[in-house]
Amino acid sequence: MTLWIIRSIIVVALTSIGYFHIAGNIRGILTGFAVSCAIIALELLISRIKLDTLVASGIGAVLGFVTGNLVEYGLLSLDNDAISEIMGKYSLLVKSAIVVTGILVAVRKKEEVDLLDKDILRRGSGKNQEQMKILDTSIIIDGRIADICETKFLMGPLIIPQFVLAEMQKLADSADTNKRTRARRGLEILHRLQEESDLLVKVYDKDYPEWKDVDTKLVALAKEMNGLILTTDFNLNKIATLQGVIVLNINDLASALKPIFLPGEMLNVYVVKEGKERDQGVGYLDDGTMIVIEEGRKFVGRKIDVVVTSMLQTSAGRMIFTRPK
Repeated sequence: MTLWIIRSIIVVALTSIGYFHIAGNIRGILTGFAVSCAIIALELLISRIKLDTLVASGIGAVLGFVTGNLVEYGLLSLDNDAISEIMGKYSLLVKSAIVVTGILVAVRKKEEVDLLDKDILRRGSGKNQEQMKILDTSIIIDGRIADICETKFLMGPLIIPQFVLAEMQKLADSADTNKRTRARRGLEILHRLQEESDLLVKVYDKDYPEWKDVDTKLVALAKEMNGLILTTDFNLNKIATLQGVIVLNINDLASALKPIFLPGEMLNVYVVKEGKERDQGVGYLDDGTMIVIEEGRKFVGRKIDVVVTSMLQTSAGRMIFTRPK
């Protein structure tokens, strides 16, 4: 309502100025009214444009104007009659083209300008630059990334693509209770990451509308930014690795941090169930590592001491083979 009052005042004021200062007839009234309508139309157009786009456009226009004048000055300083004659005819066109080009480049690259932050790109040699780490949906929902960051083993910058947030929002509104709960927990994890004072977390607006698959977008973004992908998704891990993108899979990290047991070491294990082979029993360590106990079937439901005989690393995790003491 306030805006419409201001717009009405503008129309009345400019129409009056047109009548009293331009021409005291219908031509002056129409001139003032036309100018006021143009201003209101411009205001409505600007209201639909994001502030960062407007700022980028302004910067691009200024840089384009300065560049155009420098080009003109440089060409005229050559003191060539032919060039001077051409510039006399086409100077305004050339400078206008350079200004428009500056605006277009600034608007197209404004998302990347946002990443030129002293906390993101470290000056110096390429080896010392800290690569940006791009989070996918799976690692956000998983939640362990927040705990890892709090221990300072993994520092920023962390990049959250807008299309990943859109996917999480879609999951948070899902009719599936399990998906909805996990997605909302993921949003809480993002809030924890943003509250971490020593951690730089940025939302990146760039999208790739030509692709619908989020994994494809993540790989494309990682290539463009020369960044890393943080994930727990096995398939994304393989796809990105095949395309030369470095992937940090925290499942691999968790597997690497599991304790190593040498043959002959003693363990105290609760035998949970029977194994696949005859007379085998199966138990688990606190971290989920499977313990296979030869001749342990008769101990199901009991806690016993076992001796490590060997260990096997598989894609599903680590298995430790033992026998009763």
